[in-house]
Amino acid sequence: MTIGPVPQESALGIGPISVAPVDAPAEIQDIVPAYETRGVWRLALEVFLEHRLAVIGVGIVVFMVLFCFVGPLIYVTDQTTTNLNNQFFRPAVSGHILGSDQLGFDLMGRLMVGGQTSIEVGLAAALIATTFGVLYGAISGFAGGFIDTVMMRIVDAVLAVPGLFLLLFLAVALAPVTIWVLILVVAIVAWLIPARLVRAETLTLRTREYVQAVTMMGGRGSRIVLRHIVPNAIGTIVVNATFQVADAILLVAALSFLGLGISPPATNWGAMLSDGVEYYADGYWWLVYPAGIAIVITVVAFNFIGDGLRDALEVRLQKR
Repeated sequence: MTIGPVPQESALGIGPISVAPVDAPAEIQDIVPAYETRGVWRLALEVFLEHRLAVIGVGIVVFMVLFCFVGPLIYVTDQTTTNLNNQFFRPAVSGHILGSDQLGFDLMGRLMVGGQTSIEVGLAAALIATTFGVLYGAISGFAGGFIDTVMMRIVDAVLAVPGLFLLLFLAVALAPVTIWVLILVVAIVAWLIPARLVRAETLTLRTREYVQAVTMMGGRGSRIVLRHIVPNAIGTIVVNATFQVADAILLVAALSFLGLGISPPATNWGAMLSDGVEYYADGYWWLVYPAGIAIVITVVAFNFIGDGLRDALEVRLQKR
């Protein structure tokens, strides 16, 4: 905005003088109209769409969800009854697009069913771990002092234990392994990172004016955490949640690869990979590559989405 010349009487009585126009900073001129006409979330969406890899990641995730959950309704196969007469068919032989495995299961159908378990466990474990970690970290950071010290030492103690060892111990202790046990095991390991991230955000947010104002007005701690601190840390939370999904899928695959996945005939991509490795040296390469490629592209896709969300939710990028 521009302030026009304002006539003023000079101190010497010579006559009116003019004050030079004062222009507002260019960045303010650009930011204010953008926020007024488009809004914060629309700007964030535009920044996200500019991230081509993130858009590709969304497309891959949508495709994998449709492939795993809608695909079995179109490409119908029997994934519960073994048929040794059909074992080790090569791809595109006898109607098996990706071939068949050592038990005679159609590998395409197996990939769809295994993907359901991997995606369900990944999403559910990430949701539980993020929710608990966010609340834990926000409470720790807001409380401060002795409470914060004790709560963070608990996190440090659990982080000191190797993650794979903790996964193996929990999987054995909670046997037999079901989908819900897998979700619980992965969530127990995964909540530590969001807790530390949100705690760091909370230490900054609790000194802001609006939080101090609510505190002085007698606002309860639970209200401050849930209504003021957590919503203002949403950028960090959402970005970390996408990475949590990718990490959870990898953890499930690792457990299943080590033989601690869900019991047959149920399966997931990690179990398929583990079974296929046993026969890879005999030339049955199609037992390894489909599951391995599915794991890689799904994990990479979620990482791309996380990178795009990080850019979109960055305040400085929203204000450009």
